[in-house]
Amino acid sequence: MSKKNFNTRAIHDGEMNCKQESMTPPLFQSVAYKFTDAKEAAAISKGTKHGYTYGRWDNPTVSIFEQRMASLENTEAAIATSSGMAATFLLSHQLLNCGDEIVSSNLVYGGTFGLFDAGLKKMGIKTNWVTTPWKIESWKAAITKKTKFLFVESPSNPALFIADIPAIAKLAKAHKIPLIVDNTIATPALQQPTALGADFIVHSTTKYICGNASSLGGIICGPRKVIEEGIRMVSMRYLGTSMAPFNAWLNLLGLESLALRMERHCSNALAVAKFLEKHPKVISVNYPGLTTNPYHKMLKVNNLKGASSLMSFQIKGGYNDAVRFFCAVKLLTHATHLGKS
Repeated sequence: MSKKNFNTRAIHDGEMNCKQESMTPPLFQSVAYKFTDAKEAAAISKGTKHGYTYGRWDNPTVSIFEQRMASLENTEAAIATSSGMAATFLLSHQLLNCGDEIVSSNLVYGGTFGLFDAGLKKMGIKTNWVTTPWKIESWKAAITKKTKFLFVESPSNPALFIADIPAIAKLAKAHKIPLIVDNTIATPALQQPTALGADFIVHSTTKYICGNASSLGGIICGPRKVIEEGIRMVSMRYLGTSMAPFNAWLNLLGLESLALRMERHCSNALAVAKFLEKHPKVISVNYPGLTTNPYHKMLKVNNLKGASSLMSFQIKGGYNDAVRFFCAVKLLTHATHLGKS
């Protein structure tokens, strides 16, 4: 068992510190825990003894999910949050101070763009946007002496930009700054950012990790010192962006089928993309799994096992034709969400 594969870790890792016989991870809804005496309370609070203190920063069910995600992303530790945006904010809050700068691809999720463009600006932090993120020279030009981290979402939602993560990671290391990768669309089942040189990984677990559109959530995976000593022991305690135990439990159930679901997502999406590409009423299809896509070659560069399921396409006609198309669809669900099986 010293060399467990991905599927085995997705089902079993993180349960070692939980004494239970259940076939499924236990759901602990408690927000507080009894101490045997004052000495034990002090030891657990300081982190010198394993145990739980208060639901805002630790919980047995959430802990299992965190350990399992750290295992799947090959990082030392992980901390779960109330949403994907909470994860990105919490990590940014930990790494930045007023007057600092960051460098980010401009092809990121809308919420992330808003956080970096407006939210961080309110805190006195400047974002230097890379508007041609497929060019490593553009990343180099954006870095200053005040830059504290590089950020890239790959594949990105919704543009489906795929970055050269190894090249960006090499650049980050040359400047002795961390690289953060948003791995939401690929998930660790398709892509391993740490193997490509990334330092931190963030997710909206709301999407493919959960897999059934039943719970909001996010997670940060990275070095233990930052996750445990920095975020959990300090900022999580006053920001309160923690994941609810029930949401963690739902995410744990989702992880058990993640690899199988991602394989099917990829194969189904590729079949649909190929069909649309040949359809006479379709002008273009944006899906990196197609050999005609400009980012298709990046699948090999990043060792991506598939292009996930997000795609877009343009049909002939105008706005009214697009509306008519959506109204005519009978099987697909029209919703502001992705990742549901």
